[in-house]
Amino acid sequence: MLAVARVLPDSGLLNPYVVQIMMYVGINMILTLSLNLVNGYMGEFSVGHAGFMGIGAYVASILTVAVLPRSWSPWLFPGVLVTGGLAAAAAGLIVAYPSFRTRGDYLAIVTLAFNMIVKSVLENIDAVGGPRGYLGMPRLTSLFWVTAWVLITLMALRNLVYSNFGRGITAIREDEMAANLTSVNTRRLKLYAFLISAFFTGLAGGLYAHLLQFIDPRSFSILKSTDMLVMVYLGGVGSLTGSLLGATIFTVLMELLRFLGIWRWVVGPLLLVLLMIFRPQGLMGFKEARWLKPAPIFAGEGESVVDDKE
Repeated sequence: MLAVARVLPDSGLLNPYVVQIMMYVGINMILTLSLNLVNGYMGEFSVGHAGFMGIGAYVASILTVAVLPRSWSPWLFPGVLVTGGLAAAAAGLIVAYPSFRTRGDYLAIVTLAFNMIVKSVLENIDAVGGPRGYLGMPRLTSLFWVTAWVLITLMALRNLVYSNFGRGITAIREDEMAANLTSVNTRRLKLYAFLISAFFTGLAGGLYAHLLQFIDPRSFSILKSTDMLVMVYLGGVGSLTGSLLGATIFTVLMELLRFLGIWRWVVGPLLLVLLMIFRPQGLMGFKEARWLKPAPIFAGEGESVVDDKE
């Protein structure tokens, strides 16, 4: 798959517009997979993940524009993306630590406020362009890098959700009090899951910035967080397959509706409302494609050690 992603853009089989849409789809897949870890598998409700995307985008952009020599940027691009992700995770720690001391809808309120704070702060820092935005990043994002990071994100989260750690997260979603009673350190697991989610969201922000070569605070407003929520709940909560499906459908749909102009941005919030009313679990809610499930381990003839009820 990576070999195909490497040669396809230069093969002439696809025009640059289609290749760019494919890269948008891939970046949205990373965003959806990361948010689904919190909203789907853990059962919490974060509504401000665009703030983490913005932090990752700005940190990665500053590194390639103002810190690293231009000739080094292509070679150090993976490290730049990881640094942006780590910066987003550090911000996630500041958000998650006080939020998970309590229960209920506090995470939604805190993440919403966090998203607005990040946008306002970026608008008031002249060093990164303020409301005018930040530009000058080299176009380092390619179909190869997007595909590589989608695969890394997918495999990392797939291994995580089917591990003991992931089963602890699922237990929190089902009944946090019961999980506590069975010796699951729910507060620590929630914190780790949120930091992992913020890391991959920030990494996607770095890819986004080096694809457009221009970012501004409005790119990471609450509307962007709403788009992420739509993709999660469209594809299906608690499903990696659903995340891939939701990101693909939503990205292509928004591109097909481009003729509506600014009115197409009404589609996302409206679709989210309809999903919450008619299909809150999404298309693939709590279901997974067979190829993403771990292979069962057999103890003997017809007796499986793994009891996968999903």
